[in-house]
Amino acid sequence: MAGPAFRAAAVRVRTPATSANLGPGFDALGLSLGLYDDVVVRVADAGLHIDIAGEGAQSLPRDENHLLVRALRTAFDLLGGQPRGLEVVCANRIPHGRGLGSSSAAICAGIVAARAVTIGGDTRLDDAALLELATEIEGHPDNVAACLLGGFTLAWTENGAARAIRMDPAASVVPVVFVPGAAVLTETARGLLPRTVPHVDAAANAGRAALLVEALTRRPELLLPATEDRIHQEYRQPAMPQSLALVARLREDGVPAMISGAGPTVLALVEDGAADKVARLAGEGWAANRLTLDAAGASVLPLGS
Repeated sequence: MAGPAFRAAAVRVRTPATSANLGPGFDALGLSLGLYDDVVVRVADAGLHIDIAGEGAQSLPRDENHLLVRALRTAFDLLGGQPRGLEVVCANRIPHGRGLGSSSAAICAGIVAARAVTIGGDTRLDDAALLELATEIEGHPDNVAACLLGGFTLAWTENGAARAIRMDPAASVVPVVFVPGAAVLTETARGLLPRTVPHVDAAANAGRAALLVEALTRRPELLLPATEDRIHQEYRQPAMPQSLALVARLREDGVPAMISGAGPTVLALVEDGAADKVARLAGEGWAANRLTLDAAGASVLPLGS
């Protein structure tokens, strides 16, 4: 296959924050949220230049170790070859290390931008291949599926390949996120999980995950029982005791609350009319934000928009 040709113009990609698990849907269910990172990528004559504003501006690497650049490079390899140089400008709004899919947003931005800047990239790397590539880089498909597809997603692997379907959440559902000041590494949170769980808990989660599909798409009044989890949240309590305490308090008040991804952010899925009241319940130490549901997923946008 001949090497690729690249567009002279820059491309802009917007990727949403995501929340995975959603209570019982461990490593399978994901939700795309209306909080976004933007990246502009342009093929240059030589070298690598990275600008970062917002989240991670003081800590992220500005070289080949940047996760977004690693995703770009991996995608370019699949597209047929590397450009001579790259200019990358990142505007980051998704908090890092909080369970809101910041790494998935970076990965998806990189592979979508690589495809967009490559002439004929859609043919060389179709949407199914994008999901498989993002999953290979991230390690599991739940966040990257929601980030790429938007909406409410169910992801799985079949014969070693990542697969996902997209559903539309009920229009009345509003996500409220409670973001703490301190981060928790995903590796730390995942390392607390046991290798096995009781059969009764696994069975309970299977039923709740099935109910959650109905609750989130058609019957939001069932979200409180549908978001009950027994197989991962409590095991992570040592890494995020305040988060689990907030989840318990909100659920006692009838609010469908859960740990977002690997935490420590708490996500509540509430009816539109209750969202502002729920956002005031967390107290000090939390940044409470009422968000929208994202329907578009990772998108290539005009530079001036």
